[in-house]
Amino acid sequence: MSEQNESRLFGRSRRANARGEAKRAKRYEVSVTPEEDTQLRARAVVRGVTVPRLLFESAMSGHVQTDTDRKDAIVEIFAVRRLLASLANNANQLAKYANSEGTFPAEAEAIVTEYRSLVPRLSAAIETLADS
Repeated sequence: MSEQNESRLFGRSRRANARGEAKRAKRYEVSVTPEEDTQLRARAVVRGVTVPRLLFESAMSGHVQTDTDRKDAIVEIFAVRRLLASLANNANQLAKYANSEGTFPAEAEAIVTEYRSLVPRLSAAIETLADS
C-alpha cells in the first residue's frame, strides 16, 4: 500500500460516508460557549479528527461516564458509609456485651453477614468513581 493510500485510510479526520439504507438520517445539534468551543477544537486537533467525530466517538465509547453517574456513585458511597457506621455501632455494643457477660451473642453473625454484603456495594461504587 502506498504512503498516500495509507494516510487516506488511517489519517482520515472524519467518518466514512454512510451508504444505502445505513445512510445517516438523524442530526443532533449541540450548543456550546466560546470557551467550550475552543476546548473541543483543541481536543479534536490533538486527536486529528473533526469536532463532530470527536463528539460521536466520545459518546459511543463504552467508557463514557456522566456527572450523573459519578453523583450516583457518591450517593451510594455515602449510603454504604451510613450503614457501615450503624454496623460498627452494633458490633461495638455486641463486643461490650460479650466482654461483660463472657459469652458471644448469636446476633454477631448477622452483623458479619451484613457487613460482607456491603463491601461489594462499596467496591462497585469506588470502581465507578475510579473509572471516571
